[in-house]
Amino acid sequence: MGGGGKGVLGMQKAERTERSDRSTREFLLLSDFDQTLSFKDSGLVLSEMMGIHNFHDKVERLSRTHLVQQGGELVYLLVHDPDFKSVRSENLREAGKRVRLKANIRLLTQLLEDIDGSRFSFYVVSAGPQEIVESALEGIVPADHIFASQLNYNERGEVSEVGCLRAGYGKVTILDHLRSQSPVSHHHLVYVGDGSSDIHVMLHVNRLDGLTIAVSENKHLTPIAKRTVLSDDALSILIPIFEEIQQWNASEIRVFFESHGFVLQDWEKVQTDMVSIVNASTEPRSAGSGV
Repeated sequence: MGGGGKGVLGMQKAERTERSDRSTREFLLLSDFDQTLSFKDSGLVLSEMMGIHNFHDKVERLSRTHLVQQGGELVYLLVHDPDFKSVRSENLREAGKRVRLKANIRLLTQLLEDIDGSRFSFYVVSAGPQEIVESALEGIVPADHIFASQLNYNERGEVSEVGCLRAGYGKVTILDHLRSQSPVSHHHLVYVGDGSSDIHVMLHVNRLDGLTIAVSENKHLTPIAKRTVLSDDALSILIPIFEEIQQWNASEIRVFFESHGFVLQDWEKVQTDMVSIVNASTEPRSAGSGV
């Protein structure tokens, strides 16, 4: 049986080599930043650094008023909230350095450049300030591959207004811009995100028959994303890419990771049913019902 297993893996390797000899397929891969490539919202990191203690409450109030597109709360607060008046560009860059990133983002970008005849151009699209995202990913993702919200400053160095917001439909605009600049088929798109601000762009990618990957259990996002993967390692998004685009099986995927020094120690495929059940006998009666 051991020899048969080696034979199967040998055939799989030969098939991959044959596929690699074909012309390279070009893909665009766009990823959100906050809690997709990082562990904590960068707005919270900035608030803690600046001694602002009620960031979550401020975001929750904004969400209830629907004044701001989801994901754009920090940018709104930087312009309008007095508690953030002292924030300068250098503070945003310092906060970026304090953001804790998921493991192996740099290796992920390198591996995406050539995967068995497919090349994935990696971009980051974030509703957060450009200064934070650029600083956090410095030396990992080139600045011209980062599209985040732009802020304008007055002569005192204070944030005065939003130049552009990369939340909601703003991410769709960036995706379409990159498509127009790249030799990529409409279905050669991958988007990775974690929250409600990614819904619009995921729906857009799904409509174009691309691949959408959620990296959280957000109840609004997971029903939309074609795949969901939960991990502390950025390399985890390769698994749905290998399965859905490269059409690799589990053995091929494990061999790939092992060839780069990694072991898929815990890889569980779980289907989650989200159910809310109400006892009908406790529901309030309608106005016209009898007693």
